[in-house]
Amino acid sequence: MSAQADTHDDHHHKETFVTKYIFSQDHKMIAKQYLITGTIMGVVGVIMSLMMRMQIAWPEEPNVIFQALLGKWAPEGVMDADIYLALVTIHGTIMVFFVLTAGLSGTFSNLLIPLQIGARDMASGFLNMVSYWLFFLSSIIMVLSFFVEAGPAAAGWTIYPPLSALPMAQGGSGAGMTMWLVSMAIFIASSLLGSLNYVVTVINLRTKGMSMTRLPLTIWAFFVTAIIGIVSFPVLLSAALLLIMDRSFGTSFFLSDIFIQGEVLHYQGGSPVLFEHLFWFLGHPEVYIVLLPALGITSEIIATNSRKPIFGYRAMIVSILAIAFLSTIVWGHHMFISGMNPFLGSVFTFTTLLIAIPSAVKAFNYITTLWKGNLQMNPAMLFSIGLVSTFITGGLTGIILGDSALDINVHDTYFVVAHFHLVMGISALYGMFAGIYHWFPKMFGRMLNKNLGYIHFWVTAVCAYGVFFPMHFIGMAGLPRRYYTNSNFPLFDDLQDVNVIITVFALIGGVFQIVFLYNLFASMFYGKKAIQNPWRSNTLEWTTPVEHIHGNWPGEIPHVHRWAYDYSKPGHDEDFVSQIVPLKEGEEELQH
Repeated sequence: MSAQADTHDDHHHKETFVTKYIFSQDHKMIAKQYLITGTIMGVVGVIMSLMMRMQIAWPEEPNVIFQALLGKWAPEGVMDADIYLALVTIHGTIMVFFVLTAGLSGTFSNLLIPLQIGARDMASGFLNMVSYWLFFLSSIIMVLSFFVEAGPAAAGWTIYPPLSALPMAQGGSGAGMTMWLVSMAIFIASSLLGSLNYVVTVINLRTKGMSMTRLPLTIWAFFVTAIIGIVSFPVLLSAALLLIMDRSFGTSFFLSDIFIQGEVLHYQGGSPVLFEHLFWFLGHPEVYIVLLPALGITSEIIATNSRKPIFGYRAMIVSILAIAFLSTIVWGHHMFISGMNPFLGSVFTFTTLLIAIPSAVKAFNYITTLWKGNLQMNPAMLFSIGLVSTFITGGLTGIILGDSALDINVHDTYFVVAHFHLVMGISALYGMFAGIYHWFPKMFGRMLNKNLGYIHFWVTAVCAYGVFFPMHFIGMAGLPRRYYTNSNFPLFDDLQDVNVIITVFALIGGVFQIVFLYNLFASMFYGKKAIQNPWRSNTLEWTTPVEHIHGNWPGEIPHVHRWAYDYSKPGHDEDFVSQIVPLKEGEEELQH
């Protein structure tokens, strides 16, 4: 067996540059490809958000950055009104789907599922490669839509009809919108291939002794996330296909009684609210497709750096499953002001408030794991604790928005923007950062610079709250979102100073991400060489050699004898016991 493995490795070392780095079927390389592509898309998305913030803080003032980046859309440096909504649309799409869905899940599901369950690779390396290249293709199409003559898609990231269904509605409803739909269709295909691969791998390829109740919580999170994606992404695909038919083939699934400049269009019988139902049936589970991997990563990092077993392991699994189920029956809370029957609104209010229970279980279990632990405050741990903080603060405002009577007052204001950016955007980004700081040695065989990590965390944490905390208040004051300027409303003049403060925090926080980018790319080549298990962690990925080999383990795959959280266990010399260490005589296996 070992002789075969050696020749197998020799064979793979002779791969060409193209087969090793570009069309690779090795899950570790595909994880790096997802990470780098997701990071580049993240830079694009953040630049767009900073341009939006500058426009809101200093409306109608010439800006050299606009002139340089937007060209004809910013004559003499003043942003055109049409491009503002396009920035909102593409920023939202890129951050939600391309960074936080593909960048986060694609990177860490690919890296960790085979390593943590004890598999040589994914169930299908070929499908895994196809999944990445479809994601890459959809990213290219989405970015190219910015260079369309009439402008990129401009219907908000939720692309509600009729703006998205009538090519003649506005500039951003033409070819840019078509490219958005094509890009998303390819993205959904990528996501479904990846998700099916993750599910099959977790079910079929676990090593001997790796029962479902010995899996690390990271794997549970990735596994359940993949299942949610398989259930909900096809619904968005159907919405996109019906929208393409309305746009190009004269159907009216989402259109009814439309007048343009006094002319009656031939559409009748459709309903834009049907599109809302189809979109949000994916759109709300999408929040947890983004959040659950981040929460799984946090579970692993908090337990490792508290030097304690995770508190309530089984309760954490049940809460992941409960969140997955409930997330598919709460989509209507996005539609309380769409003319929904009040009784139906009360049903969605009830199911929405229910989801607070498993979310609270996770938050309390993190806090209890930290309690009286021997805390190792490295950058990964700081970002994990930051995630718990934003998850709680963002989640509390979700209780307000989940109640139909309260939501109607703040719907479509900056209160909503503050809520979902904190609970989904910032929390998931913190999870992604935490994962990068923790598993970078596994991905690249080198360490990130710890001091740059501390600077990155503290500036990001202060600026994130500096941006989104004041937004709650301007939202409660009634400031509507998606307006490119509020200068026409004297009512909001008093809020302009707050918008300037928010923008200053956004610019500082955005610029300081350069520290992270420098740390990430410089450490790949010049970082300190990593040892095999730098965090003294129990899970299987730290039993593989630092140098990547095809098949992960030389020789036989190790067998598992215990769960993943035996930290500081009495009767052992070290404060961690790897999963591959057999139980001593008389030793009980812990599972909280």
